[in-house]
Amino acid sequence: MGEVGVSQPPNGSAPPDPDTPAPAALSAVPTQPAPPGPATAPARPAAPLLPGPSHGSGPDPSHGSGPDPGGVPPRRTALAEGVERLRAAAVTEPGRLRALGALLALLVVAFGAVTAWQAAERTAAAGDVLHRSQPLSSEAAGIYRSLAAANTAASTGFLAGGQETKDSRDRYEQGIRTAADSLVTAAANSEPGSASAATVADLNRLLPRYKGLVERARVYNRQGYPVGGAYLRYANDLMQEDMLPAAEALYTSENGRLSDDYADAKRPPWAALVLGLLALAALAWAQYRTYRRTHRVLNRGLVAATAATAAALLWLVAGHGVARSQLSASHDHGVRSLTVLHEARLASLKARGNENLTLVARGAETVTVGGEREDAYDAEYRTEMAALGADLAEARRLADDAAGERPVAAAAGDAARWRERHRAARAEDENGNYRQALEKVIGGRGATAESFDGVDTALATALAHEEREFARAAGAGLDALAGLPQGAGTLAALGAAGAVLGIGRRLSEYR
Repeated sequence: MGEVGVSQPPNGSAPPDPDTPAPAALSAVPTQPAPPGPATAPARPAAPLLPGPSHGSGPDPSHGSGPDPGGVPPRRTALAEGVERLRAAAVTEPGRLRALGALLALLVVAFGAVTAWQAAERTAAAGDVLHRSQPLSSEAAGIYRSLAAANTAASTGFLAGGQETKDSRDRYEQGIRTAADSLVTAAANSEPGSASAATVADLNRLLPRYKGLVERARVYNRQGYPVGGAYLRYANDLMQEDMLPAAEALYTSENGRLSDDYADAKRPPWAALVLGLLALAALAWAQYRTYRRTHRVLNRGLVAATAATAAALLWLVAGHGVARSQLSASHDHGVRSLTVLHEARLASLKARGNENLTLVARGAETVTVGGEREDAYDAEYRTEMAALGADLAEARRLADDAAGERPVAAAAGDAARWRERHRAARAEDENGNYRQALEKVIGGRGATAESFDGVDTALATALAHEEREFARAAGAGLDALAGLPQGAGTLAALGAAGAVLGIGRRLSEYR
């Protein structure tokens, strides 16, 4: 082997003289060629990007080499790409047409959905007015009337003493039975925990107590004991101070529910109307835009969409308008008349009861009126008769046809005769002629009982007529909304399809 020269002197030797030339390299060590420069280096082909790591290719992450600065930028999110595509499409006519078609379809569908929803709500409220609220209001008035009728019949039977007629007894039993049945119905239709439910529970508790007092009064009266009259007055006080006010509160509550249902049924569908007008305006603008660009007067799809939307809007306006008008008529010429007639009938029943109790009490109960002492029940009679006269005058004013006016006029005539006969009976009683006064009150022909029966029968006829008038008008209002929710949805679907087809026809011209 040859020797190898070193560039450093051995340890302990003197450094070489700088003037002495360096010895030439030994021939035994071959000269190494210089590495080629970058100008002569061949280009290395770029490795293709693979979806995943593979052995033998790509940089080794362990060597710490970073990403290639000249590589592909990171991929954007789908949302960013979608926004970019929308921006790109918005500057082209096909893209604008697609956006316009989507907007038109959305407006028409929204109009149809809101119309169907609001029409369904008003249809349900109108149905409640006809089939639930008003019948329950009449049922509550029937409870009030039945209780007052039972109280009146009880005092009439008491005056007859041992000769109580079967008709008087049947009237009392019928009033109690009707009130009990109506309370069962009212309890079934009252919401648990509501004020109406509490009122019905109170009446159910007081009714047996009242019946017990009346039966005791009858027993003692048949035996000739004066204490029977005291028990009847206790029963009347329970009826007048506790039961009838509770029945009136129930009637007021049901009337409030009826008023709420009327308000819901007649409320204008503003949201649907606004959306319908917006949809029509957008469709009209789309057709005008098409005409300006193509000089074509009509686009069949857009015309069909406009016709369907306009039909739905006109149906909504006409249907709700007719329903609102008929419901208002049912209230003005039905519910208002019914309310006044119910009050008139109750006033007549209370007046009759007080007239009977005037003879039962025989001056035991007095009040001061105008500085003078008067019989308390006779004063109440005059108060109720004044209310009866005012109610009959109002009912006659509200009557809108001859069939409704005739029974009210007959009731007013019987009420006038009742007042005259009552004055005659009071004159006999004040002169000490009790038997003659009793005959003029509970006797046959010419007695106040005959006049009272005439008033009650005429008012029952008037109530039946107004019930029919209410049902006719409210039924017409409900019928005006029939089919509107389903029809609006169908027309909106057709309108949206027409809008999409009309815009699609324009898009086909760019393919």
